[in-house]
Amino acid sequence: MTITPPALSVFETLESEVRSYCRGWPAVFDRAQGARLTDEDGHTYLDFFAGAGSLNYGHNNPVLKRALLDYLERDGITHGLDMATTAKRAFLEAFQNVVLRPRDLPYKVMFPGPTGTNAVEAALKLARKVKGRESIVSFTNAFHGMSLGSLAVTGNAFKRAGAGIPLVHGTPMPFDNYLDGQVPDFLWFERLLEDQGSGLNKPAAVIVETIQGEGGINVASPEWLRALADLCHRRDMLLIVDDIQMGCGRTGAFFSFEEAGIQPDIVTLSKSISGYGLPMSLCLFNPELDVWEPGEHNGTFRGNNPAFVTAAAALNTYWADGQMEKQTIARGEQVEHALTAIRAESPGTPPDIRGRGLVWGMEFEDKNRATAVCARAFELGLLLETSGPQSEVVKLLPPLTVTPDELDEGLRTLARAVRETA
Repeated sequence: MTITPPALSVFETLESEVRSYCRGWPAVFDRAQGARLTDEDGHTYLDFFAGAGSLNYGHNNPVLKRALLDYLERDGITHGLDMATTAKRAFLEAFQNVVLRPRDLPYKVMFPGPTGTNAVEAALKLARKVKGRESIVSFTNAFHGMSLGSLAVTGNAFKRAGAGIPLVHGTPMPFDNYLDGQVPDFLWFERLLEDQGSGLNKPAAVIVETIQGEGGINVASPEWLRALADLCHRRDMLLIVDDIQMGCGRTGAFFSFEEAGIQPDIVTLSKSISGYGLPMSLCLFNPELDVWEPGEHNGTFRGNNPAFVTAAAALNTYWADGQMEKQTIARGEQVEHALTAIRAESPGTPPDIRGRGLVWGMEFEDKNRATAVCARAFELGLLLETSGPQSEVVKLLPPLTVTPDELDEGLRTLARAVRETA
């Protein structure tokens, strides 16, 4: 289809230069349903971005929308801080019965501020409070948020530079396969911990993503994650899994760490936990870590009751019978098959493909190619973003509720964009 860039005068003259996604997708979006968005000129786009992972159940999911409208129409509590409400109770009961108990997870549930970085800040603060230490270990190419504590454990140089001040008390270690398998896992980390002259203060915790989304779809193996959990246990460090983008079923299981068979001490969730794109985040932790004093960590918007309503509806609708996990794994196999075919027909050095469930990346030797592919895909009616430190990876993040036909349509559009940018 032919897309005429819209008049963006008010966005260009009034909105800050910090805006980013709109630069790659020059359209004024007006409506959305399921896996599709429509702009104000009537052009429809297939969405393989899903609100950066916030819309695992698609746009305006009818089941969640009905629950939300019913709640609002009866004048249910909208803003409640950390007061007890019927909406919060319904969510907590659903989360306990549908997610925690079936997995034998004993976690306490904390509601920090409504964004992912709020959950990370709470996790870091709690780990330091429990252990009485300041240092946190993170990993190369990690991304944990844009507030100062989260940036200190983020790898991206561009994002770190935006802090404007030194980012302290964070130490990066090599992520899985960062050294191309030439060095045994955690050799460097273990040596620093053992050596009193290494300069590494004993860490309170280690924070990790099982799949680094913003870092380039770097997938940690189950073996690597198990070894990390063992290292943390032996060295008296808490293990924090940041499941903000990869949780809520993105990789298949509800939590992305389930495949590895580990139980982190602390887990952060956000993005799709509300199910509807409404701001909400959770910090989960083992009961013995619940050393907070009342009000010691708070926030005005930690009680987003409409988000509790849609979150409970999402859990009860999609996670009570185990079908969502099976469906996501099947859709992931469909994606892998298509990307393998694209790779096979690519001239020259074929792109590297990697992923799990419904998160996949395609990295090209030419670092500018991913941006070109995403731009051409937009012209063809498909929303894709790039990831990686140099935006060198095409990132696929469709809704978990995408149909096989929609998935096939998007993958065919991606194949065309790859061919036409060769």
